[in-house]
Amino acid sequence: MKSKFPVPEVILSRCIEFERCRYNGDVIHSEFVSSLKPFVNFITTCPECEIGLGVPRDPIRIVLVDKKPRLIQPSSGRDCTADMTGFTDKFIKSLKFVDGAILKAYSPSCGIKGVKIYPAAEKVASIDSGPGFFGAAVAEKLPDIALEDELRLTNFRIREHFLTKLFTIASFRQISARPSMKALVKFQADNKLMLMTYNQSKMREMGKIVANHSAKPVDEVFVNYEALLYKAFAKAPSYASNVNALMHAFGYFSDKLTAKEKAFFLDTLEKYRLEKGPLCIPVSLVKSMIARFENEYLDSQTYFAPYPEDLYLMSDTGKGRVK
Repeated sequence: MKSKFPVPEVILSRCIEFERCRYNGDVIHSEFVSSLKPFVNFITTCPECEIGLGVPRDPIRIVLVDKKPRLIQPSSGRDCTADMTGFTDKFIKSLKFVDGAILKAYSPSCGIKGVKIYPAAEKVASIDSGPGFFGAAVAEKLPDIALEDELRLTNFRIREHFLTKLFTIASFRQISARPSMKALVKFQADNKLMLMTYNQSKMREMGKIVANHSAKPVDEVFVNYEALLYKAFAKAPSYASNVNALMHAFGYFSDKLTAKEKAFFLDTLEKYRLEKGPLCIPVSLVKSMIARFENEYLDSQTYFAPYPEDLYLMSDTGKGRVK
């Protein structure tokens, strides 16, 4: 199984596990973010502190002014919109490259969805919801990165998709630093089962790009391949797609197993398909077959080790859905 992983570059709201910079002086604890620290390079930021709001500070909120969202601090009446927009543009332009982002949920600055929008700065009920100012800009200007908030990442399936996308993007960035057809061919081959699970049609298109029958320059091939890679990872794979991938791998061993072994695997896979068991169980069974029968092709597939093993946290709130 793949054991050497790149170090992804990840934007992080600084109040999550790093600094007491929340409006009330708190720090947000996240088991997942804490577990990530040895494996990624965090680019931390607190947009609200960066525009001069202190700690602690009076809260800000998104308010509709003449039907347009503005970032207002009700206690002072300060309109922070221009300052936040200016900081956000400067921050994003300063990034050389980035593979992912974990932002504070429901924050009027960092939230990526579900942030309350108010009709006035006074104490009134919210009338809508949407992204925060910084979160919206990250999503718009960095549309292909792995992007989530810390609360959604407490859901196992969402977390699994985030990590898989994050480390795959980082791996591609790594080979893109010194582009060669040999490296791209290997990347496509190692990720074939993964891509089959995420998007079979895109996998086939990417295969044609790698074949490069038109003898296009390597830089052009990489650009075309990268565009399809992002599209392939736009959505998490379905249960059915994972079942198909595992059945494909199982086919390499079906004639080598006893009837009881085959029945046990298929029963485990059916439980997963019916959402009565986690994906990691049938995956582990196939991994044991790979080790037992020393299948070099499957051993090289990132599908069975898409990210560092230490990041396999089994905790799951059950909340949220992969979208």
